[in-house]
Amino acid sequence: MKLVTRAQLGWPASAAPTQTSTKGVKVHYEGAPVSVELLDDHDRCLAKWKKIRVDHLANKKENYSDIAYNYGACPHGFLLEGRGLGRRTGANGNQNLNRGHYAIMGLVGSEGLTKPTDAMLGAIRDGIELLRRHGAGDEIKGHRDGLATLCPGEHLYAWVKKGAPRPGGAPPEPGPRPVIDVSKVVAAALHDPAQAGTPVSYPGVRTVEKALVAQGLLAANLADGHFGTATVVAYAAWQRRCGFTGDDANGIPGFTSLQKLGHEHGFDVTP
Repeated sequence: MKLVTRAQLGWPASAAPTQTSTKGVKVHYEGAPVSVELLDDHDRCLAKWKKIRVDHLANKKENYSDIAYNYGACPHGFLLEGRGLGRRTGANGNQNLNRGHYAIMGLVGSEGLTKPTDAMLGAIRDGIELLRRHGAGDEIKGHRDGLATLCPGEHLYAWVKKGAPRPGGAPPEPGPRPVIDVSKVVAAALHDPAQAGTPVSYPGVRTVEKALVAQGLLAANLADGHFGTATVVAYAAWQRRCGFTGDDANGIPGFTSLQKLGHEHGFDVTP
């Protein structure tokens, strides 16, 4: 995966509302002419992506908090960060639709550059898989699914209707592994969300809970993003499975047991 981050684009952290799960991802196009010159110059792709953000922030009618899309994909196969992970999109048409799906835009339009390259399709697929690793469901739809629009255009929509296959049948790109701060997971585990006040929440908790669900130690409906009693009990069972006993199997994560869980379920741990 070739990811261009917000930091590389010179953008601050997104001000968009947080949202950690959806039913899936909707695919978009620009809905306006896009120059074929993008095909020969990746710098033009970056300039186009930045211009879209400028236009969205200037749109007083829609009152966007940021560029509307979670990610974009360019003809050269780069995945361009927009709102990014854990942020609600502003692109799907209304708040109910925005809550339902994240959004990825292919840098093609209604005229000029209208047909996505294989590299662009691969980058969109990279984005879908990245979002799935961070809370997106399995649905892949076009913008027009649920709203009266031509978006994402003839060619992208035909690809979506086929299930958005990776070009050439290539296997999924592994992409960057999530990194979990063990100290933040411990802070969440030491806080009882049933007590009064705002629960301690950290996105890594949901990743840990998904791994515990996969291990058969936690019921899926109890994986709520907070390290409550059920998650503590499940994690204690994981610690015992790792060979820990006594106070070392108290349900509060330690670096060694969390690192082992991450090794088996695709995330890394930092002290």
